[in-house]
Amino acid sequence: MSTDDATEKARANGNGVELPSTQRLIPFENKDHNPESYEDMQLDYSPLLFSSLERYLPPNMLNLPRDRKVHFLSDILTRYSPQGEHTRVQKHRKYRQQILSNYEPRHKELYTMNAANFFVPSFLKAISENSEESFRSIMVEPTPGVYTFEMFQPKFCEMLMAEVESMERWVHDQRFHIICPNTMNKYGVVLDDFGLETMLNKLMDGYICPMSRVFFPEVGGLTLDSHHGFVVEYGVNRDIELGFHVDDSEVTLNVCLGEQFYGGDLFFRGVRCDKHVNTETQSEEVFDYAHIPGRAVLHRGRHRHGARATISGHRVNLVIWCRSSVFRELKKHQNDFSSWCGDCRREKKERQHLSVAATKLELLKRDGISAS
Repeated sequence: MSTDDATEKARANGNGVELPSTQRLIPFENKDHNPESYEDMQLDYSPLLFSSLERYLPPNMLNLPRDRKVHFLSDILTRYSPQGEHTRVQKHRKYRQQILSNYEPRHKELYTMNAANFFVPSFLKAISENSEESFRSIMVEPTPGVYTFEMFQPKFCEMLMAEVESMERWVHDQRFHIICPNTMNKYGVVLDDFGLETMLNKLMDGYICPMSRVFFPEVGGLTLDSHHGFVVEYGVNRDIELGFHVDDSEVTLNVCLGEQFYGGDLFFRGVRCDKHVNTETQSEEVFDYAHIPGRAVLHRGRHRHGARATISGHRVNLVIWCRSSVFRELKKHQNDFSSWCGDCRREKKERQHLSVAATKLELLKRDGISAS
């Protein structure tokens, strides 16, 4: 048997149907398919990502053994990842394992989702009713696409801040170099690296996704499948402010945990696609938001924003970047984002206006010729 034949045999499913190497995900979701859980498997990518992508497998692959689906999806993820991403993922796994093997959690109850102890009753009631009406009953939308609401109980905020303090003390005592939360924030902790990934996955899947499906379906809110969860700190001997930027997310949850501080307001300046990310802000897109401990801000990742200087005190925020691999893949093949990009929408309206004007002019010319 040739090498090629052996490769093709290795791709065969349990029914003897061979799967060509060019097999791809389908462009629409198998909505009736109930994907498997991959939480118990050692994977290079988030288990939730595999469950989400499983809905987009070709029909002849949906009932394959789980390990075969993992092999196929892992191959796709590796092929579509930037060069060197697989190596980076492997190194990060070793880095995370080193932390998990040595860090002893201070508040172990944080590491398991306990909704009754984490969330305020009004938020839980809205989530249980799971409707746009119930969500809006607890929300304020001070500017289009930015939603604020009470989310966490004070006790949860206090415990999480204490846990972060414990993480930072361990890092200092061990002289361990940790990865910064993102490319802009130098102070804070990536919570996923310290064992909170599973809890934050459940937070995204059970409590952020229901709202995102309602309010952000056009930017991947229907298919969120992975996250990056971290805490950032502002104040003396910490980050002071945060420059104008967009997040590496489809949907962002930002919750102020505390403490006493002055300043640090968020400023929003309109939603933009990659092409228009640095374009001028329109007057109606200007909005500033003052943080309140326990209160959440939910917005599109592409909603341009920043944080003003924290003049005094110490501010701590929990941030969860929620991502959709499906939306990111589909976006590569699109060039019209007028459903969510402010400038794309304005350009589309201008084209429509010019088209209508040109049609009217053509009709007037024809009427003139007919009259003559």
